[in-house]
Amino acid sequence: MGKKSYQNYGKTFRKPKRPFEKERLDGEMKIIGEYGLKNKREVWRVQYANFMGAAPEHRATFGHLSCIPTFADGPRLAKIRTAARTLLTQEERSETRIFQGEALLRRMVRMGLLLESEKKLDFVLGLTTAKIMERRLQTKVFKLGLAKSIHHARTLIRQRHIRVGKQICDIPSFLVRLDSEKHIDFALTSPFGGGRPGRVRRKMMASKGGGGGGGGDEEED
Repeated sequence: MGKKSYQNYGKTFRKPKRPFEKERLDGEMKIIGEYGLKNKREVWRVQYANFMGAAPEHRATFGHLSCIPTFADGPRLAKIRTAARTLLTQEERSETRIFQGEALLRRMVRMGLLLESEKKLDFVLGLTTAKIMERRLQTKVFKLGLAKSIHHARTLIRQRHIRVGKQICDIPSFLVRLDSEKHIDFALTSPFGGGRPGRVRRKMMASKGGGGGGGGDEEED
């Protein structure tokens, strides 16, 4: 009899059924290069049909809706499409389709995946992996000009130089909401945001003429 597992999590990605399909391989490599991803797992995670549990703020609003996709680290295309497809099979005037459809569309607009003029379930079926990749914090940091390249943007985020509002975010795959986009900036504690200089800069300043005092500060750090 095997040992019982009490781990409270499941899979976050699923490998393709056909591992050597040329068109898919080329498409994945293009996405990885364009958006500076670490590996193909990050692409598969976006496409995976199984969602993680909802974040606390989402549970209160949508926890009782079986058709609305819930996610903690970002939406999965397959689940969103399944929800939209299920709602489209119901009558237009049914309460379920009206209520759950509006909730799904509101979330898509809030996440920046749909425009205000695209608030229809048909547009949800047209969502692509690239659309979700465009909402990643890594992509936004690069396009706002805070980083020299898409790979530099990932480094800045992982080294805690970037904040969204008042909160430092070190997750490159964090999906930025539409209203949070204008609050992306360097962290106040970062040397790029007017904070304390980095270790190498402090060492250079001390060697140039900081005297004994500068060296003492460096040793205390």
